[in-house]
Amino acid sequence: MAYGVDFSRYREPKRASEDLDLGPLVATTMTRCISCTRCVRFTSEVAGITQMGQTGRGEDSEITSYLNQTLDSNLQGNIIDLCPVGALTSKPYAFTARSWELKKTETIDVMDGLGSNIRVDTKGREVMRILPRNHDGVNEEWISDKTRFVWDGLRRQRLDTPYIRVGGKLRAVGWDQALQTAAKAIRGKKVAALVGDLAPVEAIYALKGIIEGLGGTMECRTDGAKLPIGNRSAYVGTARIDDIDNAQMIQLIGTNPAIESPVLNARIRKAWINGATVGLVGEAVDLTYDYVQVGTDRAALKELADKQIGAAKEMNTVVIIGQGALLGRDGDAVLAHAMKLAENTKSKFMVLHTVASRVGAMDLGFATEGGMDAALEGAEVVYNLGMDEADIAPGAFVIYQGSHGDRGAHRADVILPAAAYTEENALFVNTEGRPQLAMRAGFAPGEAKENWAILRALSGELRAALPYDSLAALRNALIAEYPHLGQIDQVAENDWKPAKIRGMGKGNLASAITDFYLTNPIARASSVMAELSANAAARKTKIAAE
Repeated sequence: MAYGVDFSRYREPKRASEDLDLGPLVATTMTRCISCTRCVRFTSEVAGITQMGQTGRGEDSEITSYLNQTLDSNLQGNIIDLCPVGALTSKPYAFTARSWELKKTETIDVMDGLGSNIRVDTKGREVMRILPRNHDGVNEEWISDKTRFVWDGLRRQRLDTPYIRVGGKLRAVGWDQALQTAAKAIRGKKVAALVGDLAPVEAIYALKGIIEGLGGTMECRTDGAKLPIGNRSAYVGTARIDDIDNAQMIQLIGTNPAIESPVLNARIRKAWINGATVGLVGEAVDLTYDYVQVGTDRAALKELADKQIGAAKEMNTVVIIGQGALLGRDGDAVLAHAMKLAENTKSKFMVLHTVASRVGAMDLGFATEGGMDAALEGAEVVYNLGMDEADIAPGAFVIYQGSHGDRGAHRADVILPAAAYTEENALFVNTEGRPQLAMRAGFAPGEAKENWAILRALSGELRAALPYDSLAALRNALIAEYPHLGQIDQVAENDWKPAKIRGMGKGNLASAITDFYLTNPIARASSVMAELSANAAARKTKIAAE
């Protein structure tokens, strides 16, 4: 009795709420939720979806999803960072590591052409999670779900030892034998080199040095995009990413930024919320904001480009052309008309790239007039630097250098295992032409080596050693030849050189990407990306059935 009553004076039933199923990415513990509505505001204002909200009043109010739907957005992982109390956490990362066990490395993302700034957290040799870093000029504080959750693909389907094909079957060998076999195959033959989507600038530069010494051909536009060689205003443009913020008019041509670059799409949505008008020449797609569909085909683009637009000249306008518009035989003509439109309206011009390596490779001139077909014509040996998106015709001897056992490795006669983007220090140039440094967060598995080091070793076997023995020496040579690549995190001004106008064919303009989640070998090796891809396909089928 001296110590008072032995029970709580709080007699009312305690408030409880059920955990939500938001999909395979975001785990919920709703007893922690304080109804701050940050997640609701992000999904509705930034991501542009309306599946989350607050229901009820007073103590019965709770955050929920509409009809228990899972989230349908490529940016949903950002609500994990926004939640102040841990009610929303990462499902794939949950209970795998403690934050103080992790080594944190600030680096660059290569899942699309934007070059988002990220932090990679590793435990030993394994990447445990990827988080965004703030960079107002590129990705602000957001990253896409593919960037954030693709890390499990870095563990699967990895190439960790060299192979050579003997009697139709691949056999594991040592580095000496693999390099000797590759060098023997190259000597005295006509060689062509291809560069894939995730190759760093240093590796492309080293490969270019080897191929030029052999008198071979080279190509980086492996998807067939008609990007002009040597005209940076035509393959990069004149706009910076942050120019979108102040734009009053944004004209999209043959692109779907919602799947080609979701973080850039969120920036366009922000401009739209602030009053910008968005126009689209291309197929009707869900961009998370309203737009005026000017037309779907090349004829609509021609009409737009030929029109003398008075009002638009007074507006702050950005013209954005996607890779899908450049893929046809007349891709160069489509590009020329887009540039004419930008010139007529005194607009800033942007080429939206979908892959991380393309701008850097074009800056180095790693291309052949006539594209991939011209580069491969008559080639007896093909050196494939991580190109997994197109098939190489039978007949040629193929040397594949890459990180994953994807399409390129299946076709190869010699496989040289290389580091992935989190496993070497490297330079990448993003879609606006901004050079950025990716830093090594961990080491490559098994006997895999850094990309530039493999090419330096191969040049030695060819008795034409490249004139550098370290990454620092390579970068010095690179920057001496291409000074703008040494201006890290700076966007160079590109002199405007309009492309030559010629007649376009017929046909609609569409995005180059059909499946956001499976665009490169790392993503295709990820079980999380596979699940997201399957869910997206099921959602489309359901909508079509309804």
